[in-house]
Amino acid sequence: MNRFQLVEITDEQAHAGSKATADAAAAAEKLGFTRVPVSMDTTADTALGKLRRQIGYFRDYRKAEKTVTPGSILLLQHPFHHQQLTREKTLLALKKKGVRMISLVHDVEELRAFRYSDYYRQEFDRMLELADVLIVHNEVMKQWFIARGVPEERLVSLEIFDYLQDCDEGKQISFEKSITIAGNLDTEKCGYIGALGELSGVRVHLYGPNFNEKLLQAANVEYHGSFPAGEIPKKLTKGFGLVWDGSSIDGCLGESGQYLRYNNPHKLSLYLSSGLPVVISKDAAEAGFVREHGAGILVGGLRELDRALDLSEEEYRLLAENVKKLRKALCSGAYMEAALKKAVGILGQNAERVE
Repeated sequence: MNRFQLVEITDEQAHAGSKATADAAAAAEKLGFTRVPVSMDTTADTALGKLRRQIGYFRDYRKAEKTVTPGSILLLQHPFHHQQLTREKTLLALKKKGVRMISLVHDVEELRAFRYSDYYRQEFDRMLELADVLIVHNEVMKQWFIARGVPEERLVSLEIFDYLQDCDEGKQISFEKSITIAGNLDTEKCGYIGALGELSGVRVHLYGPNFNEKLLQAANVEYHGSFPAGEIPKKLTKGFGLVWDGSSIDGCLGESGQYLRYNNPHKLSLYLSSGLPVVISKDAAEAGFVREHGAGILVGGLRELDRALDLSEEEYRLLAENVKKLRKALCSGAYMEAALKKAVGILGQNAERVE
C-alpha cells in the first residue's frame, strides 16, 4: 500500500510555529510517506501576491492529484491556515479514487476560541468528512472528539509532540530556582508574561520575539534574545521550563489559557527534549503526562513557585534523570511514528473488513 503525505512549504518562523509540522513530516517520511509538496510562492498581502499564491496552489494540487495513487494512504496535517481554492476539490477527487486519509490535528481552533472563524469551522468540518483516522493530541482531546460524534475507533492519541534535534547525551542540566519561557513573548497575547516580575524568589529567563522592554524593570527577569527553533535547545541548561498560557499568573485563564486543558503545548516538547524538567498547570491536559513520567512539578498558580521550587539538588537531579529517559524518544520522532503506525493499522483493519 503506497503512502504519501501532503506537505505545506512556508517560511520558517523564529518562534518555531512551523517546527511541529516539519517534525511530523520528517517522522512520517521515515515510515515511507512520500512528500507531496504544496508551496506558498509568496507571503505578499497584495492582490498580485494573492493571485500568485493561488496559481501556485493550483499547480501543486494538480501535481498532487496525479502523484497520489488510487487506494493509497495520504497523511494531512490540520488545520490548513491559508485559503487554497483547489485544495478541497483535489482531496475529494482523491477520496473518490479510494485514497484513505489520516489527519494529524495540530490545533482545534474552536477550543482556542480567539482564533475561531467561519473559515476554521468549515475547515474543521471538511477534515472530519475526509479523514478516515484522526491523530489527536491526548486522551482529553480524544474525549472531546468523541463527544462531537467521532467514533473512538477512528481516533489515535499522540500523547505528546516530538521535538526533533540532535540529542546530546552528555548535556548537563543544572539546578537553579528559575523558570524559562521560550516562545512568543507578546504580553497582549500572553498576559501572564507581563506579570512575571511579581514572582518573588524565582528567576525568570525569557527567549523569543516580541519582548516588552518594560519587563526588564523587574529584578528577577532576564531576556536572552530570540533564536531559531534549531538553536534554542542548546540555550536551555538550567532550572525549569514553564508550560503556561493565558491572561494571569494565578491560573490558566482566558481563551488561550483554557486551551491548555485540551492541547499538547509545543513548549512542553521543547523543554523535555532539551533536558529541562517542567512546571505545568495542574489543570493542563498534559499534566497527567508530566506526573506519569515524573518530569516536573504541577502548580495551580505561579505565585506557588517560590515554595514549589524550593528543592534540594538531589530532588532536582531525580527529575532531570526522569526527563533524560524521555529525551531520546522526543528527539527522534518516536511518538509520531508510534501514532502513525496505529493509524495505518486501523486503516488496514478497515480494509480487511471491506474485503
